[in-house]
Amino acid sequence: MPHYLHQVAYSAEGWAALLANPQNRIEAVRPAIEKLGGKIEAAWFSFGDYDVVVIAELPDNVSAAAIAMAFAGGGACKSVQTTPLISPEEALQALRKAGECGYRPVSAPARAA
Repeated sequence: MPHYLHQVAYSAEGWAALLANPQNRIEAVRPAIEKLGGKIEAAWFSFGDYDVVVIAELPDNVSAAAIAMAFAGGGACKSVQTTPLISPEEALQALRKAGECGYRPVSAPARAA
């Protein structure tokens, strides 16, 4: 099943709500992710640009987009970023395909005819 990295930053309103009613938001979002056919593999609260980081398995891009939209549409987040993740094996396959696809950048010298 595909993996996704979800990075969430709370809005001032989201932080105010959590300060008024502290809760583990990882457990709060788990049922929504599971309802989409996914599961949380790992999750952390963090500090820096994002306040929560979640690695989740979801069945497809549509499901990953759906949970990202739900996060963003709830009003408690100022930023939601979802990144599809690929395994090292998939990265090697992609590198091989990239090397064989024939793409040439515009700055590459033209071949003599």
